[in-house]
Amino acid sequence: MPHFVVYALDKLNREAARLEHRAAHRARLRDHDHPVSVQMGGALLDADGRMIGSLLVVEAASAAAVETFVAGDPYQLGDVYGSVMVHPFNWGLGNPADAGAGHG
Repeated sequence: MPHFVVYALDKLNREAARLEHRAAHRARLRDHDHPVSVQMGGALLDADGRMIGSLLVVEAASAAAVETFVAGDPYQLGDVYGSVMVHPFNWGLGNPADAGAGHG
């Protein structure tokens, strides 16, 4: 199944909303009923270490499935994200499916 990268940047001044929805966002990435498998993820940070977005690597049948998954994310529903991009991703270096093959 293909991999995709989700690159989402927060709207300005949405730090409080991000913190309000963070626990639900993190729980949904781990336990959901959608056919998208989150392989890796974390917060994007500014130069001062403040959270300003999210980066996910997911496995899914299609970009449309990923977009549907993101549309139900607590950050999206809570009006945190200002922009979301979904791109196909050719996971080379560090891909667990390669058992540490170390090529990209």
